[in-house]
Amino acid sequence: MIADPTSPASRGRSNKPRQRLYLVTPAIDDAAPFAVALEQAMGTVGVAAVLLRLADGAERALIERTRRVAAVVQARDIALVLDSHAEIVARAGADGAHLSGAANFAAALALLKPERIAGAGGLRSRHDAMLAGEAGADYVMFGEPDRNGRRPSFDELQERLTWWVELFEIPCVAYAAGKDEVAPLARTGADFIALGDWIWSAREGAAKAIADAAVTLDEAMT
Repeated sequence: MIADPTSPASRGRSNKPRQRLYLVTPAIDDAAPFAVALEQAMGTVGVAAVLLRLADGAERALIERTRRVAAVVQARDIALVLDSHAEIVARAGADGAHLSGAANFAAALALLKPERIAGAGGLRSRHDAMLAGEAGADYVMFGEPDRNGRRPSFDELQERLTWWVELFEIPCVAYAAGKDEVAPLARTGADFIALGDWIWSAREGAAKAIADAAVTLDEAMT
Protein backbone atom coordinates (compact mmCIF):
# COMPACT_ATOMS: atom_id res chain seq x y z
CA MET A 1 0.00 0.00 0.00
CA ILE A 2 1.21 3.52 -0.76
CA ALA A 3 1.31 5.86 2.16
CA ASP A 4 -0.84 9.01 2.04
CA PRO A 5 1.62 11.73 0.97
CA THR A 6 -0.14 14.21 3.25
CA SER A 7 0.24 12.10 6.39
CA PRO A 8 3.22 12.42 8.79
CA ALA A 9 3.89 8.67 8.39
CA SER A 10 4.63 9.13 4.69
CA ARG A 11 7.36 11.71 5.21
CA GLY A 12 10.51 9.62 5.51
CA ARG A 13 11.01 6.25 7.16
CA SER A 14 12.32 6.55 10.68
CA ASN A 15 12.51 2.77 11.19
CA LYS A 16 13.92 2.04 7.77
CA PRO A 17 15.98 -1.19 7.59
CA ARG A 18 19.60 -1.16 6.48
CA GLN A 19 20.17 -0.80 2.75
CA ARG A 20 21.16 -3.95 0.89
CA LEU A 21 22.39 -5.06 -2.50
CA TYR A 22 20.29 -6.45 -5.35
CA LEU A 23 22.30 -8.33 -7.98
CA VAL A 24 21.30 -8.30 -11.65
CA THR A 25 22.63 -11.18 -13.75
CA PRO A 26 23.60 -11.22 -17.42
CA ALA A 27 21.22 -13.06 -19.77
CA ILE A 28 21.93 -16.67 -18.80
CA ASP A 29 22.04 -19.47 -21.33
CA ASP A 30 24.06 -22.14 -19.48
CA ALA A 31 23.01 -22.06 -15.84
CA ALA A 32 25.38 -24.69 -14.46
CA PRO A 33 28.66 -22.72 -14.68
CA PHE A 34 26.92 -19.46 -13.85
CA ALA A 35 25.42 -20.91 -10.66
CA VAL A 36 28.93 -21.81 -9.50
CA ALA A 37 30.26 -18.36 -10.42
CA LEU A 38 27.34 -16.66 -8.69
CA GLU A 39 27.84 -18.60 -5.48
CA GLN A 40 31.50 -17.63 -5.42
CA ALA A 41 30.74 -14.02 -6.29
CA MET A 42 28.24 -13.54 -3.48
CA GLY A 43 30.78 -14.57 -0.85
CA THR A 44 29.68 -13.38 2.58
CA VAL A 45 28.20 -10.08 1.39
CA GLY A 46 24.63 -9.31 2.46
CA VAL A 47 22.62 -9.62 -0.75
CA ALA A 48 18.85 -9.25 -0.52
CA ALA A 49 17.84 -10.51 -3.96
CA VAL A 50 19.09 -11.70 -7.34
CA LEU A 51 17.34 -10.66 -10.54
CA LEU A 52 17.81 -13.53 -12.98
CA ARG A 53 17.80 -12.60 -16.65
CA LEU A 54 17.38 -15.54 -19.04
CA ALA A 55 18.52 -15.85 -22.63
CA ASP A 56 15.82 -16.91 -25.07
CA GLY A 57 14.86 -20.57 -25.01
CA ALA A 58 12.05 -23.07 -24.80
CA GLU A 59 9.91 -22.90 -21.68
CA ARG A 60 11.28 -26.16 -20.30
CA ALA A 61 14.84 -24.90 -20.69
CA LEU A 62 13.98 -21.61 -18.95
CA ILE A 63 12.50 -23.50 -16.02
CA GLU A 64 15.54 -25.77 -15.71
CA ARG A 65 17.92 -22.80 -15.77
CA THR A 66 15.90 -21.01 -13.12
CA ARG A 67 15.83 -24.05 -10.85
CA ARG A 68 19.59 -24.44 -11.10
CA VAL A 69 20.25 -20.85 -10.07
CA ALA A 70 17.47 -20.90 -7.45
CA ALA A 71 19.15 -23.77 -5.63
CA VAL A 72 22.24 -21.63 -5.05
CA VAL A 73 20.48 -18.37 -4.28
CA GLN A 74 17.70 -19.61 -2.01
CA ALA A 75 20.11 -21.75 0.02
CA ARG A 76 21.45 -18.42 1.30
CA ASP A 77 17.97 -17.13 2.14
CA ILE A 78 18.20 -14.71 -0.79
CA ALA A 79 15.18 -14.04 -3.01
CA LEU A 80 15.39 -15.09 -6.66
CA VAL A 81 13.37 -12.83 -8.95
CA LEU A 82 12.92 -13.55 -12.66
CA ASP A 83 13.22 -10.77 -15.18
CA SER A 84 9.74 -11.08 -16.76
CA HIS A 85 8.56 -14.69 -17.36
CA ALA A 86 5.91 -14.39 -14.67
CA GLU A 87 4.16 -17.39 -16.20
CA ILE A 88 6.92 -19.81 -15.11
CA VAL A 89 7.73 -18.37 -11.69
CA ALA A 90 5.72 -20.92 -9.70
CA ARG A 91 6.83 -23.97 -11.69
CA ALA A 92 10.46 -22.89 -11.65
CA GLY A 93 10.48 -22.29 -7.90
CA ALA A 94 11.43 -18.62 -8.13
CA ASP A 95 10.32 -16.13 -5.50
CA GLY A 96 8.79 -13.65 -7.91
CA ALA A 97 9.15 -11.68 -11.12
CA HIS A 98 10.28 -8.23 -12.18
CA LEU A 99 8.11 -6.67 -14.90
CA SER A 100 9.13 -3.74 -17.06
CA GLY A 101 6.46 -1.11 -17.72
CA ALA A 102 3.25 -0.35 -15.88
CA ALA A 103 1.10 -2.26 -18.38
CA ASN A 104 3.22 -5.43 -18.27
CA PHE A 105 3.29 -5.25 -14.51
CA ALA A 106 -0.49 -4.99 -14.22
CA ALA A 107 -1.00 -7.86 -16.68
CA ALA A 108 1.22 -10.24 -14.65
CA LEU A 109 -0.13 -9.49 -11.18
CA ALA A 110 -2.67 -12.30 -11.15
CA LEU A 111 0.13 -14.82 -11.77
CA LEU A 112 2.18 -13.60 -8.81
CA LYS A 113 0.04 -12.24 -6.02
CA PRO A 114 -0.30 -12.87 -3.18
CA GLU A 115 2.27 -15.65 -2.80
CA ARG A 116 5.16 -14.20 -4.79
CA ILE A 117 7.10 -10.99 -5.26
CA ALA A 118 5.86 -8.59 -7.93
CA GLY A 119 8.50 -6.01 -8.80
CA ALA A 120 7.99 -3.10 -11.18
CA GLY A 121 10.61 -1.45 -13.36
CA GLY A 122 10.79 0.45 -16.61
CA LEU A 123 8.77 3.22 -14.98
CA ARG A 124 9.35 6.25 -17.15
CA SER A 125 7.31 8.76 -15.16
CA ARG A 126 6.13 9.49 -11.65
CA HIS A 127 2.65 8.58 -12.79
CA ASP A 128 3.78 5.11 -13.93
CA ALA A 129 5.51 4.54 -10.59
CA MET A 130 2.42 5.52 -8.62
CA LEU A 131 0.22 3.29 -10.77
CA ALA A 132 2.49 0.32 -10.08
CA GLY A 133 2.46 1.07 -6.38
CA GLU A 134 -1.29 1.39 -6.24
CA ALA A 135 -1.65 -1.90 -8.14
CA GLY A 136 0.34 -3.76 -5.51
CA ALA A 137 4.04 -3.62 -6.41
CA ASP A 138 6.31 -5.05 -3.73
CA TYR A 139 9.03 -2.69 -4.92
CA VAL A 140 9.72 -0.23 -7.73
CA MET A 141 13.04 0.08 -9.55
CA PHE A 142 14.40 3.28 -11.02
CA GLY A 143 17.35 3.79 -13.37
CA GLU A 144 17.64 0.49 -15.21
CA PRO A 145 18.44 0.72 -18.94
CA ASP A 146 15.73 0.01 -21.48
CA ARG A 147 16.15 -2.50 -24.32
CA ASN A 148 18.24 0.03 -26.24
CA GLY A 149 20.52 0.71 -23.29
CA ARG A 150 19.03 4.13 -22.57
CA ARG A 151 18.37 5.32 -19.04
CA PRO A 152 17.41 8.58 -17.33
CA SER A 153 20.07 11.16 -16.62
CA PHE A 154 21.77 10.63 -13.28
CA ASP A 155 20.36 13.86 -11.88
CA GLU A 156 16.87 12.78 -12.88
CA LEU A 157 17.41 9.38 -11.30
CA GLN A 158 18.52 10.87 -8.00
CA GLU A 159 15.54 13.23 -8.00
CA ARG A 160 13.10 10.40 -8.67
CA LEU A 161 14.51 8.23 -5.89
CA THR A 162 14.49 11.07 -3.35
CA TRP A 163 10.88 11.87 -4.26
CA TRP A 164 9.80 8.27 -3.81
CA VAL A 165 11.64 7.71 -0.53
CA GLU A 166 10.20 10.88 1.00
CA LEU A 167 6.58 10.14 0.09
CA PHE A 168 5.99 6.42 -0.22
CA GLU A 169 6.34 3.35 1.98
CA ILE A 170 6.85 0.81 -0.82
CA PRO A 171 10.57 -0.03 -1.12
CA CYS A 172 12.54 1.30 -4.08
CA VAL A 173 15.56 -0.10 -5.89
CA ALA A 174 18.20 2.18 -7.41
CA TYR A 175 20.00 0.74 -10.42
CA ALA A 176 23.72 1.53 -10.34
CA ALA A 177 25.27 1.36 -13.81
CA GLY A 178 28.79 1.58 -12.40
CA LYS A 179 30.67 1.51 -9.11
CA ASP A 180 30.86 5.32 -9.03
CA GLU A 181 27.05 5.46 -8.77
CA VAL A 182 26.72 3.29 -5.66
CA ALA A 183 27.49 5.94 -3.04
CA PRO A 184 25.38 8.81 -4.43
CA LEU A 185 22.44 6.48 -5.04
CA ALA A 186 22.72 5.14 -1.51
CA ARG A 187 22.57 8.68 -0.17
CA THR A 188 19.13 9.16 -1.77
CA GLY A 189 17.80 6.71 0.81
CA ALA A 190 16.92 3.98 -1.72
CA ASP A 191 16.17 0.70 0.04
CA PHE A 192 18.23 -1.44 -2.34
CA ILE A 193 21.09 -0.78 -4.74
CA ALA A 194 21.00 -2.92 -7.87
CA LEU A 195 24.36 -3.82 -9.37
CA GLY A 196 24.13 -4.38 -13.11
CA ASP A 197 26.25 -5.96 -15.83
CA TRP A 198 29.41 -4.13 -14.83
CA ILE A 199 30.02 -6.39 -11.82
CA TRP A 200 30.32 -9.48 -14.05
CA SER A 201 32.92 -7.88 -16.30
CA ALA A 202 34.85 -6.06 -13.56
CA ARG A 203 38.61 -6.36 -13.97
CA GLU A 204 39.00 -7.30 -10.31
CA GLY A 205 36.36 -10.04 -10.59
CA ALA A 206 32.71 -10.13 -9.58
CA ALA A 207 33.34 -11.17 -5.97
CA LYS A 208 35.63 -8.19 -5.34
CA ALA A 209 33.32 -5.79 -7.20
CA ILE A 210 30.34 -6.88 -5.09
CA ALA A 211 32.32 -6.77 -1.85
CA ASP A 212 33.60 -3.27 -2.68
CA ALA A 213 30.05 -2.12 -3.45
CA ALA A 214 28.92 -3.42 -0.05
CA VAL A 215 31.68 -1.45 1.67
CA THR A 216 30.77 1.67 -0.31
CA LEU A 217 27.15 1.22 0.67
CA ASP A 218 28.05 1.05 4.35
CA GLU A 219 30.38 4.04 4.14
CA ALA A 220 27.80 6.15 2.32
CA MET A 221 25.38 5.82 5.21
CA THR A 222 27.80 6.52 8.06
